[in-house]
Amino acid sequence: MTSKVTSIFDPAIVIPAIGESFKKLNPVHMFRNPVMFVTEVGAAITTVLMFTGSQGASFHFLLQITAWLWFTVLFANFAEAMAEGRGKAQADSLRKSRTQTFANRIKDAATTEKIPADALRKGDLVIVKAGELIPGDGDVIEGAATVDESAITGESAPVIREAGGDRCAVTGGTRVLSDVIKIRITSNPGETFLDQMISLVEGAKRQKTPNEIALTILLAALTVIFLVVLVTMKAFGMYL
Repeated sequence: MTSKVTSIFDPAIVIPAIGESFKKLNPVHMFRNPVMFVTEVGAAITTVLMFTGSQGASFHFLLQITAWLWFTVLFANFAEAMAEGRGKAQADSLRKSRTQTFANRIKDAATTEKIPADALRKGDLVIVKAGELIPGDGDVIEGAATVDESAITGESAPVIREAGGDRCAVTGGTRVLSDVIKIRITSNPGETFLDQMISLVEGAKRQKTPNEIALTILLAALTVIFLVVLVTMKAFGMYL
């Protein structure tokens, strides 16, 4: 499996993200982020005031405020949609690499057959030569080889996998760089490490860091204070 870096400006990601940024304007979705929800409400109010007219405020001033508020909301939605799009693209890339991989399964002592990697079952024996992708998770039962696991672990230095000991386990999607090894498959389709990666990329939501959580709470608190001050400002002005 080759490690292909997807450009952040890939049209296949950017164009759908633009559409998603408008779909995410749904108040039900925006309510999950109180700060951006208040910003959207403010943008809607200034939009109405801009077209209905407001005493003491010029059209151009309201236009600038409205434009900046909507830009803030749409940009936040766009950034979120871009992150989701990159995750989906990564999952598609992993799935494509899995379906395009073939295995040399051992039929008997003298012959092998070439089959798709997703046709392998637990207990099958395969031969992997230098330059080929390992078709599935398994254990090396014969031979030794250097394996490039950068596509899975991110580590650029090759590792040695050999029969016996604690260095016999190999992962599907990694590439053999030298020699020939015989592997016993240890997982069925849908249970491999690559399948788990695809499931995580597609279904898991990124957990916020403690700093992000603290910043969100701070912004939400400041937003509440701002709204309270804004609502009571006229009453205090009349009282004073």
